[in-house]
Amino acid sequence: MKNIIKILAVTGLLSLSSCEGFLDVEPTNSGDSTTAIKTPDDAKIIMSGVMRRLTSSSYYGRDFIMYGDAKGGDMTIYSAGRGNDALYTFNHNPNANAYSGFWTSAYNTLMQINNLLESIDKIKAEGSTENFDNYKGQALTTRALIYFDLVRLYGKPYNLDKSALGVPNITSTLPANAQPNRDKVEDNYNQILADLKAAETLLPKTKTNGFLNYYGNKAIQARVNLFMERYADALAAAEDVINNGGYTLYTPANWVESWTKQFGSESIFELGMFPNEGDLGTASLGFYLRRRAHGASTALGWFGASDYFLNRLGQDPTDVRWGVMAADEISTNANPRLGSLYKYSGNTTLAGDGKSTATAVNIKVIRSSEMYLIAAEAALQTGNAEKAATYLNAIRRRAPGLEAATAATVSMDMILDERSKELFGEGHRFFDMIRLNKTITFNDEIIGTIINLRPKSIDRTYFKTILPISIGEINANPGMAAQQNPGY
Repeated sequence: MKNIIKILAVTGLLSLSSCEGFLDVEPTNSGDSTTAIKTPDDAKIIMSGVMRRLTSSSYYGRDFIMYGDAKGGDMTIYSAGRGNDALYTFNHNPNANAYSGFWTSAYNTLMQINNLLESIDKIKAEGSTENFDNYKGQALTTRALIYFDLVRLYGKPYNLDKSALGVPNITSTLPANAQPNRDKVEDNYNQILADLKAAETLLPKTKTNGFLNYYGNKAIQARVNLFMERYADALAAAEDVINNGGYTLYTPANWVESWTKQFGSESIFELGMFPNEGDLGTASLGFYLRRRAHGASTALGWFGASDYFLNRLGQDPTDVRWGVMAADEISTNANPRLGSLYKYSGNTTLAGDGKSTATAVNIKVIRSSEMYLIAAEAALQTGNAEKAATYLNAIRRRAPGLEAATAATVSMDMILDERSKELFGEGHRFFDMIRLNKTITFNDEIIGTIINLRPKSIDRTYFKTILPISIGEINANPGMAAQQNPGY
């Protein structure tokens, strides 16, 4: 932590350049942390920079989403050694493959957010009458989202051991020599909920592309409460978004095409990716998921669908979601296998989402379809099977060959299967399996070699389901050595 804080103490609030259309602000030069924020426009520029940070390859731009899918059993690798296969093999230790970029990227962004919040409070205390509410609400909501992601990476599930160590709760700027310890998982979740509730009334309900609004905040509340098994609160938050947010589900006929569009009717929170400005190119999420050598010889075919996922999707050969799947490198005419995912290439012909390159495709962090699935699960857990079936069927109709769920037939397994099919490649499966205490089985047969770094099947008692604190962080903050996650 100390090395992170030293960097942040020097950089302060750097105003990052933005992209016209996505951020709707003009680029600005860097500014000192004590003087950069004077007006709401300045705060908007800082939040633009925060959104950009979220799109890094260490976060939503690639690795965080890959983490949630490669570890969840719905994806496999075609060959060891192509890159990032440690996510699949669980080859993690404090010295190598610790994926410390999650920690570093998150805490750099959190410090920028804390600087912004303190600057706003200082300006208000000095008597400013300008309205910073929107940007304060965005900053608090983003801080909550980042901490929710961090505690799921480094802490045990809330419903398993909320007294276990999570991550340091840092909600203010710190001196360069600070060495904060880890807080408990419960403390992390309490801070997350406090930030979300404090931000809720500050945010507008109108949609602003690329930024969080009131309904983005409520959607995150739905997620967090689901993980805490506060089902009534999760249902209330999800229903607020569904009933009042103005977001509409894609019809089965336009679901596939929706991936070629930016900021569509289902997008509650979508991060913009643009050519020459944040485009990860051959390091992008879409590039990692496409078929080997498709569009470029450097496309290595890193990750693809497991047999287990394909069998699940194959419950209905007419399921519209087959439309974002294409033949993978092990597919043959005799045994066709649609194992390559093209959500983040726009479509199977690499159309992208309206930009000049198919690698600069927006990241859909929260879609309204997820809210329906959260509402279905939360309704079922609170004893309203009829409501659960109704919400589930809104998504299930994308598989017209399957019978609709009823109050008598709806189940958690049915909802979990639908989450798998709808949210494939969006970073949810591993976290779903862990919070629901499910066994994860890996399709190692595809590789043709034995994976000896983890068992073929795991559950949440396996110590590598949470990441180690990296040796670099421990060297900078020696007190954290005694707080290393068990088993490492």
